[in-house]
Amino acid sequence: MKRVFLIVLDSFGIGEMEDAAEYGDKGTNTLRSVASSSKFDMPNMGAMGLFNIDGVECLDKVPSPTARIARMREASKGKDTTIGHWEIAGVLSKQPLPTYPNGFPEEVLDKFSAAVGRGVLCNKPYSGTEVIKDYGDEHISSGKLIVYTSADSVFQIAAHEDVVPVETLYEYCKIARGILQGRHGVGRVIARPFIGTSGNYTRTSGRHDFSLEPPAVTMLDQLKAAGKDVISVGKIKDIFAGKGITEYVYTKGNAEGIERTIAYMKRDFEGLCFINLVDYDMLYGHRNDIDGYAAALTYFDNKLPELLELLRDEDILMITADHGCDPGYTISTDHSREHTPFIMYGRSVTPMNLGTRDTFADIGATVLDYFGIQPEFAGKSML
Repeated sequence: MKRVFLIVLDSFGIGEMEDAAEYGDKGTNTLRSVASSSKFDMPNMGAMGLFNIDGVECLDKVPSPTARIARMREASKGKDTTIGHWEIAGVLSKQPLPTYPNGFPEEVLDKFSAAVGRGVLCNKPYSGTEVIKDYGDEHISSGKLIVYTSADSVFQIAAHEDVVPVETLYEYCKIARGILQGRHGVGRVIARPFIGTSGNYTRTSGRHDFSLEPPAVTMLDQLKAAGKDVISVGKIKDIFAGKGITEYVYTKGNAEGIERTIAYMKRDFEGLCFINLVDYDMLYGHRNDIDGYAAALTYFDNKLPELLELLRDEDILMITADHGCDPGYTISTDHSREHTPFIMYGRSVTPMNLGTRDTFADIGATVLDYFGIQPEFAGKSML
């Protein structure tokens, strides 16, 4: 019974890509920044070969890595979660998803307001915690929705649960998703419910993402069509708009994501368990919190022996990332255009350094190859 556990450490970049300057990311290196923290300690991933990957010079290499390793280069245009995950699964994006540094055009907002019967506040890039602090009172008094974006390709709607029930907010997001297609086809429409009183507003765990469907076949589609299980842990289901997923579970953070993964490791299935651990990006990268990011990586590394112990003879564990988000790059809190690590471990996997790969899609091709499936996309197996 073959199983693959593919873990994405969201935003764990390992150094700028060759075209980083085109994205304003010259000099970024997430791994280098977090390794400078006293909270950083990753001996287990180090033993697997993390620091032996091409271009990693900030930490000591080990003489004999225990895993197969590679540095991944993103072939798609962009540096966001959606494009990164899509490419891992085989979809290369020739154009970056649209972003709105000056807010959304009136044609979009007018159509949205008319459809939901409410006005709009804000309409500019904003911190999710700051936007409810600055616009929460007006939202409650007027009933208007707080619409904002970020450096990512997102249309976010914040609403107090006493003003707009969560299920109604989800309906509004579905309406926005229907409007935001074509040239305004943002990667994600995100519901951001909050609670509390003036001066004490807090976001809830009711966040929900409404993503574009991948525009082409993915490894998830091919696995499902072949009768394999495709299990999503965290926000994977949302990133792929549910396409190709056979089972899913949402999580509230890295700790729960790891525990859910452990639970699936103890269960019988044949196919892929695809996991996203989002805290690195959401809680630390975007907030320039080097110590927080480092501590979260250390926590994962501490849990790694437990994961490895649960691997069966035919299991493969893969660890990678979808982009960078350098917490030490104070010029910006945006994602960074970086290479990502790839670590593949299993009893049947011979350790070796595969150098630098041309596309994240090699990961999807490798997963399919393990199950004897020919990929319907560009990508070369690393088995």
